Amino acid sequence: MSYEQNLLKMKGMLKKSTTDTASRTETSKIVQAPSPSYEEQWLAAGLEKDTNTYGTVYKKVIAYDETYTHGHYQLNELTATLEKWKSSGEQHPLAPDPNKKLLFFDTETTGLKGTGTLIFLIGLVEQHGNGFRMTQYVLPGPAHEAAFLYATGLWGKPVTLVMYNGKSFDMPQLDTRWTMNRNVLPPLPKHDQIDLLHGSRRIWKNEMESFKLPAVEEEQLGFVREDDIPGHMAPIIYQDAVKNGRAELLMKILLHNEYDILSLVTLYIRSTDLLLQEKLSGSAISQTNIGKWYADLKSAARASYVLEQVIQEYGTQHPTTHYHFGFLLKKEGKHSEALEAFGVCMTKSIGRERIIALEEMAKIHEHKLKDCTKALQLSEVALGLLAKDASLPRAFSMRMNAGFKKREMRLKRKLFPGQAQKSTK
Repeated sequence: MSYEQNLLKMKGMLKKSTTDTASRTETSKIVQAPSPSYEEQWLAAGLEKDTNTYGTVYKKVIAYDETYTHGHYQLNELTATLEKWKSSGEQHPLAPDPNKKLLFFDTETTGLKGTGTLIFLIGLVEQHGNGFRMTQYVLPGPAHEAAFLYATGLWGKPVTLVMYNGKSFDMPQLDTRWTMNRNVLPPLPKHDQIDLLHGSRRIWKNEMESFKLPAVEEEQLGFVREDDIPGHMAPIIYQDAVKNGRAELLMKILLHNEYDILSLVTLYIRSTDLLLQEKLSGSAISQTNIGKWYADLKSAARASYVLEQVIQEYGTQHPTTHYHFGFLLKKEGKHSEALEAFGVCMTKSIGRERIIALEEMAKIHEHKLKDCTKALQLSEVALGLLAKDASLPRAFSMRMNAGFKKREMRLKRKLFPGQAQKSTK
C-alpha cells in the first residue's frame, strides 16, 4: 500500500474517531435532574412516577371499558365511526387515515403564547383492547421537560391527532417546546391533524352561539361538567403545585383535561354521524351547513344528496338550502332546476342571499337561456331591493348596485340597439 493510500486510510479512521467522540460528547450532555422535593405528595395524590433517559415525569393512567358512557354516547361507538369513514371513501378534513393510529390529544399550558410558555400537561386517549386508555403526563418542572415530551411517544411513527383548536394552539405549542429541546430529543414527525373546532363551526354555524367546548358538550353531546375548574385557573394551580407540592387542586386540572379528551371522542362520533348519515337526523341548518361543506370540498354527489334530503323534509321553509342547491344545479348545467332553487330564495330569503340569488337568475337568463327581457326584469327587481334594504352591508350594497347597473345597461343595448340607454336609478 502506497504512502498516499495509508494517509487516506488514517484520515478516514480519524474522521470516524472524531464522529464517535462527538456522539459520546452529545450523549454526555444529557444530565438527569433530581426528582423534585414534592414527589411524595404528588404520588400520594394518585400520580405515578416514570423515568426515562432524560429525567422524571409523572403520569396518570385511566382505563375505560367498552360500556363507558360520556354524555349520550358510549366510547366504543368509535369503532363503528371509523368503519363509516373507511367504507364511505370520502376525502374529508375529519376523515382519518386508516393506516395510522388515532389519538385524541389535548394540552394544558402555563400561558397562551411565547417561548417561555410551557406545556405542563399532555393527555392522550387511544383504543386499547375492547376499551380505551387515557394517559396524562405531568411536567415536574422545566428541568424535566425533555423527559416529559419524550414520555408521550409522539416522537415515534406518525399518527392522527384529534384535537379541539389544536391546529391553532396545541400543535404550535408542541412544535415550539420540541424545538427548544431539539438538541436532545428525537425529531417530531409530521402527524395528521383533525381539528374538531373547525368541524363544529362548519356543522353548527348559525345554530350555536358559542363554540367553546363546554357549550358544544351540553348542546350536542348531552354532557354537563360537574365540579370542573375554569380553564384559566389551570396555570395558577400548576405553579402552586410545583412551588408548594400541593397536588389536590392539580388533580382537578387532570379531571378538566380528562373531560376535554373524552368529549373529543364523543364529538368525533357525533360529527361523523351527521356527516355520513343515511337518513336526516340533524336540523335543517346543520344539514345545510354539511351540504355546503361537501360542495366546498368538490364532493358534489354527497352535497346534492344531503341538500335534497333537507328539501324533501322541509320544503321551502329553509330557503338557504335551496340557495346552496342552486349553485350545485347550475354547475351541473341544470339551468331550469337552478332557476327554481334560486326562485325560492327570491321570494323567501332576505338580505345578501336574496340579492345574490337574483344575480344568479339574471346570469342564467342572459347567458344560458338568452332571455334578456327576463334578465332585465330581475336586475331591476334587485336594484329596487338594494335601494330599499338599509340592513345590507354598505360595501356589499355598493358592489352589487354597480354590477346590476352595468348588467342593466348591457341588456338594454341588446334589447334596444341604436337607442341611448339610461340606467335605472
